[in-house]
Amino acid sequence: MRTLLTTQPFHIGISQAVLDDLRARLTRTRRARVLRKGGWEGGSDPGYFDELLRYWRDEYDWRAQEHALNQLSHFIARIDDASVHYVHETGLGANPTPLLLLHGWPDSFLRYRGAIPHLTGVHDQHEPRFDVVVPSLPGFGFTGLIPPASRVPSIRTAAQLLHRLMTEVLGYEEFMVAGGDGGSAIAQSMAMQFPDSIIAVHLTDIGWYGNLNPESLSDTERKYMDAAKRRFMEDGAYAMVHASQPRALAASLNDSPAGLASWIADRFHSWAASPRHLEESLNRDEILTNITIYWVTQTIQSSIYGYLEETRQPSLGPGSFVERPVGLALFPKDLAGPPPRRLAERTLNVVRWTEMPRGGHFGAWEFPREYAAELKNFLVSLEDMLITQPQHEQPRTQAL
Repeated sequence: MRTLLTTQPFHIGISQAVLDDLRARLTRTRRARVLRKGGWEGGSDPGYFDELLRYWRDEYDWRAQEHALNQLSHFIARIDDASVHYVHETGLGANPTPLLLLHGWPDSFLRYRGAIPHLTGVHDQHEPRFDVVVPSLPGFGFTGLIPPASRVPSIRTAAQLLHRLMTEVLGYEEFMVAGGDGGSAIAQSMAMQFPDSIIAVHLTDIGWYGNLNPESLSDTERKYMDAAKRRFMEDGAYAMVHASQPRALAASLNDSPAGLASWIADRFHSWAASPRHLEESLNRDEILTNITIYWVTQTIQSSIYGYLEETRQPSLGPGSFVERPVGLALFPKDLAGPPPRRLAERTLNVVRWTEMPRGGHFGAWEFPREYAAELKNFLVSLEDMLITQPQHEQPRTQAL
């Protein structure tokens, strides 16, 4: 079969008819009349949610947000039958390091928007700089479904597609890859499948390893795993629904913007650095822009269907180990908090371990300057490793 590889600039331009339909649906929202007690226990806080819907309907300006997003350099790559949306911002100066940034659910490429200028050198041309590539993951946003439309790519096949984007479309022989949430799993899969292409891996979590033998764990590791399980049982119902009945859920979320906003806003609240005051972490326009992208692209079903695929065939199975150098930036409010280092080292070649001073699951979005600084420090530490190691032990990261 002939390989087709093209790329062209992309401009976000949602039709007015789609926006008018969204506003009409918001106007007709039928709010629940039971369980109206305030607070986030049991789902999105009624008072906050009513105000969020009112603002979305009456004040939120998609066109202004769209204009701001279009200040980034967007492209659509055609890779055989797949169309992949990505942002590509080149670093200032000579020889910037290529960097692929991978988001998760329920966010989007917006996770890294604030970090991009810090990474490319716009704010400091004397620090390490990157060529930054931020795709919409397969199944998400302006990438959407990948043919055949009846199948959502697994973590493994998503990693293969994005590797082709970096190497065959953009021409990078080697690059760093960084991610969190689902992006962490894709980054690890990519490093295991294509080690010769990956300079290093940078993660904000250790990924989805649910098959470690409990008998092999230390007391500290077991306590952390038990705490993570308790947290999941208290707050993980969303994942159980995604992994068992994604079509049943998506039918309502794809039809009701209020339902979609409730489902996503609840996750932002639960995982943000300041859950009691959500908009101290992410402002209202950012939250609604993220939700609106899901709405106008109709990708809620394809974005959550991967949970079901993961239950059928886990991407990070027994024996999985990332040999490439791994840096971890762990945010204190992310789920169960930073894991024991030994637990991470069971599956990752950890060469840098940083516990960030603040931030939650969306730390790269909440604190982009700090996140970018840690990525740059990781790059510097890799270069220092090359200087201090004996010549015969130098890792492949000498390409830096």
